[in-house]
Amino acid sequence: MEKVSIVIPVYNVEEYLQYSVGSLRQQTYSNIEIILVDDGSTDRSGEICDQYAQEDERIRVLHIENGGQSRARNIGVQATSSDWIMFLDSDDYYDLK
Repeated sequence: MEKVSIVIPVYNVEEYLQYSVGSLRQQTYSNIEIILVDDGSTDRSGEICDQYAQEDERIRVLHIENGGQSRARNIGVQATSSDWIMFLDSDDYYDLK
């Protein structure tokens, strides 16, 4: 089973993170790495990301200075460790499969 990296740029989305990240954690395909890129959030988003990383070894968090969604995605891609990369916006989710 090949590993898949999922990159999520995060900026002031504390109210959506549980649903978004939760949808990934519940997938039946479990060989994933979730890269949460906190793009200088001013709400509790960064703290929530850190909590998820403590709870699930598949999750890594990068805290960066705010530079926009595209920059956050690019930095997240550089941090991946697999050949397969997917993206998810922090206010979206993946259906269970």
